[in-house]
Amino acid sequence: MREAKSISNLVSEAVQGDEIAWRHIVRSYTPLVRAVCREHGLTGADSDDVSSRVWMRLLLGISRIREPAALAAWLRTTTRRQCLLLLKENKHDTPLDDETVAHPAEAPADEEMLAEEQRVLLRQATEGLTEQDRRLLSLLFSDPPTPYARISEMLGIATGSIGPTRQRILLRLRQAPVWSTYQPTF
Repeated sequence: MREAKSISNLVSEAVQGDEIAWRHIVRSYTPLVRAVCREHGLTGADSDDVSSRVWMRLLLGISRIREPAALAAWLRTTTRRQCLLLLKENKHDTPLDDETVAHPAEAPADEEMLAEEQRVLLRQATEGLTEQDRRLLSLLFSDPPTPYARISEMLGIATGSIGPTRQRILLRLRQAPVWSTYQPTF
């Protein structure tokens, strides 16, 4: 499994032609681009057109990005501009009604990006755990959660030690260096 990398590292690698880094950037930020398109009332082919334009602009200008950590803001602004340009080109104005604005169907793009950043940080933090610890967390947080008796059988640990072990693992995760600028709520 490829190690989770910071956006600065991914941008740097993409500038050097690393196709895997480029794919990771596109996969990670496509929800943001799509969400901005939806905010402008674009779907289907129009959303695809805007997405293509945004990724082409990034491809052509990625070497000029001065602050890779601000990539999400750059993508949001570029997508917004491309949406407005497409709407102008098509002379196609899709106003949002008050109900849609008051009760959006999906989470705002910023929330999606925050959730993705949290997932990346959590993956980085779990890399410091033992395989046994990762397996225990995986079983405890599966949907539906695995019963303690089954976990005990699978991992060969006493049922009574599962809860305290979980607490120690979560404490180690909270203290992992990746959380230095962000504190999760477990």
